[in-house]
Amino acid sequence: MTDSLRGVTSSGFEPGTPPADADDHVLATWLAEVAGRRLLEVRAEGLEGKELKDAGDAAAHELLMRLVAEHRPEDAVLSEEGKDDKARLSAERVWIIDPLDGTREFSEPPRDDWAVHVALWQSTGQGGTLVAGAVAQPVLGETFNTGNPPVVPPSTSERPRIAVSRSRPPAFVQALAEEMGAELVPMGSAGVKMMSVVRDVADAYVHAGGQYEWDSAAPVAVARAAGLFTSRVNGDELVYNQDDVYLPDLIVCRPELSERILAFIAEHGTD
Repeated sequence: MTDSLRGVTSSGFEPGTPPADADDHVLATWLAEVAGRRLLEVRAEGLEGKELKDAGDAAAHELLMRLVAEHRPEDAVLSEEGKDDKARLSAERVWIIDPLDGTREFSEPPRDDWAVHVALWQSTGQGGTLVAGAVAQPVLGETFNTGNPPVVPPSTSERPRIAVSRSRPPAFVQALAEEMGAELVPMGSAGVKMMSVVRDVADAYVHAGGQYEWDSAAPVAVARAAGLFTSRVNGDELVYNQDDVYLPDLIVCRPELSERILAFIAEHGTD
């Protein structure tokens, strides 16, 4: 651990010395923050383009894998940057990690719309559920987590705002925005879009363009803890630690918008 990774995090203890009795919420927060600090170091090394992307992905993944193995050695891990060990399907607890969500934005300093995702899924005997999660936005110096769930402020916008990709907003979301009289708010990573609803930067994030479990597990855990509505675009529950980790669509929004969004999609689809 480098000196710049030391200091006190919002999880309440020094990054290099988590207490042995840290609960899963605290550990998830600490893991996301420490990986975020490592990514800021990588970003400051002068790399550019693909070299910076690759270096960031590798550094955060290797750090998180080592730290989870050290602090939760009995747990399984599903990481975007790692091999999918199917032993996780019979595990009681699985950490679902995206070491760097928004690699493109990370490689374009000084953009801040990238994140680190750390979530914990736990078996309930009949399936399982997300029990802890944290989303770090390192440039903002903020980590949203389930241990201290964020309080979503009342909307400050007269019109609903829908977070969308800054490069390829889906046509159906544009149609949805027209139907609702909503404004489209372009931004980077999936986690940042979901946290934008928590932060009152947007009121909804609706996606159907293809994602995987690590793209949404931690943000969905935090969004649920904050009292936001979360589901698939057909209204089904978002389910994690599946054999096929492809989880292509979701809705995260203020609860009062959910019926209008689901009704529009039921009528018009997402094509």
